[in-house]
Amino acid sequence: MLDELHVQNVALIREATFAPAQGLTVVTGETGAGKTALLSAIKLLVGERADASTVREGAQGAVVEGRFFLPTEADADNASDGHIACRKVSADGRSRVSIDGSMSTVRQLAEQLGATVDLCGQHEHQHLLKPANHAAMLDAWAGDAVASAKAAYIEAFNAEQAAAAELARVREASQASAAQLEEARFTLARIDEVNPTIDEYDELMAELPKIENAEALAQASDGAYWSLSGDRGAIEAVNSAIASLESLTAADAALEPLVSSLTDASYILEDASRDLREYRDGIDHDPHALERLQERASALQGLMRAFGPRMEDVIERRDAAAKLIESVDDSSRVIAQAETAHAAAEAKLVEAAKAFDDARKAAAPKFGEQVNEQMARLEMGGAEFIVHVDPLERAQWTHAGASKVEFMYRAGAGMTPRPLARIASGGEVSRVMLACKVVLGEADARDTLVFDEVDAGVGGSVAVALAAVLSDLAKTHQVIVVTHLAQVAVRGERHFMVKKTAGATSNESEGANTAEAAIPETTLHELSEDERVREIARMLSGDASEASLAHAKEMLKNAR
Repeated sequence: MLDELHVQNVALIREATFAPAQGLTVVTGETGAGKTALLSAIKLLVGERADASTVREGAQGAVVEGRFFLPTEADADNASDGHIACRKVSADGRSRVSIDGSMSTVRQLAEQLGATVDLCGQHEHQHLLKPANHAAMLDAWAGDAVASAKAAYIEAFNAEQAAAAELARVREASQASAAQLEEARFTLARIDEVNPTIDEYDELMAELPKIENAEALAQASDGAYWSLSGDRGAIEAVNSAIASLESLTAADAALEPLVSSLTDASYILEDASRDLREYRDGIDHDPHALERLQERASALQGLMRAFGPRMEDVIERRDAAAKLIESVDDSSRVIAQAETAHAAAEAKLVEAAKAFDDARKAAAPKFGEQVNEQMARLEMGGAEFIVHVDPLERAQWTHAGASKVEFMYRAGAGMTPRPLARIASGGEVSRVMLACKVVLGEADARDTLVFDEVDAGVGGSVAVALAAVLSDLAKTHQVIVVTHLAQVAVRGERHFMVKKTAGATSNESEGANTAEAAIPETTLHELSEDERVREIARMLSGDASEASLAHAKEMLKNAR
């Protein structure tokens, strides 16, 4: 969701702040007032292409900042402060992007934040017009009816890919050269001669210092033991102190804590003495053990130098060599096994693909019917929305499925269905998109929809229907509509007005000798209740007469 937008020096705008709310936000203004300047700013913020013409005349650069809430964050009771995106465009057309204060790219901006916004009304920017997106949209709308079949297909597709890769590997291995085979046999023999395990080297390196220093460890632990347990050792001294004090605790109770502490110390010293004795007696003095461990360490180190650097690498080299030798020595059997496994995976994939296609084909007409119902509400005549699900050649199957899903549009009865992108009228394609978006509802991945030409050529009862459909859409999306229809404007939960003024005389080109000129400025502000009544009246009749004001008030009252 686009929470707020701050614009400086974009197109005709010097500076403006636009803070749409969730729901339906309308933007109005007189013809030529610069409503498209707002759309230019939003385009920059969602990752569309920028050039020098984007920058307001006379300015050194343009800046657009916005706060986005991703769909999951928007529902989290304001647990997140959102994501701040900033796009700066210099007068020479170069662009810089930052997201949450960190440098970023236009592509990252488009993928991370721009992907939540759909610009409806400009053919080249509409998510809906790209056939590559249609399958995912149909699947999302169908929900559980398609989801399980899709998950099974993806699992089968991944399994077939893995089986195909294994088959290719064993076939390639069976054709290994004599030099490769000889190297594999040498590797296998060398590693198996030592027969290492994964953790053996680390365990050995932890043990070696104890064996190498066995004599010193034995002497130190023996000395420590006798210091504690020998005649006049620490334990005897502590016990003597306890005996001296214990008999006097009746005379002075203050001695009791001291006696208790000394008693605890005695127990600790006795435990330490016992542990020292066990440690001393357990030390291995076998000189041959040290020699064996040193030889084993040297052998393992040799393997790691040759096939490492880690023992894990040595084991992997051993397994790879064994597989290569097996593939060559018993290639017919190994290849046959891999072919059988791949054939089984392919059969499961074909079965899963059919089930997936059947689920899509069952959902497609239902989705089309619902879209057509919305188009009928918009009084689009005999126009028809059709969902084609066509099988693909096996080589064209992907994770997205084994069929091509494409949304088509028939302008009238008897006419040939054509792709949505071939619809000539911007207003017509916007209304088709509007119908689709209402049907998609919460399944639509695009949280924010910006409509520009949706009311082109519309009036009368169609305008009323259009307003109702937009209002329905705003229940599941954040909807921003640039409109010239009063019927639409009165449905807005927030109402902004765009106005173009002559602007102040200025010449911002440093050192220029040209005469100062008035540069047009576009202003954008949210209307108060009274201002809104006057704007609706203007949209109805071009003036603010008593009759038009009364009509505007009545329309606003009925819209609530």
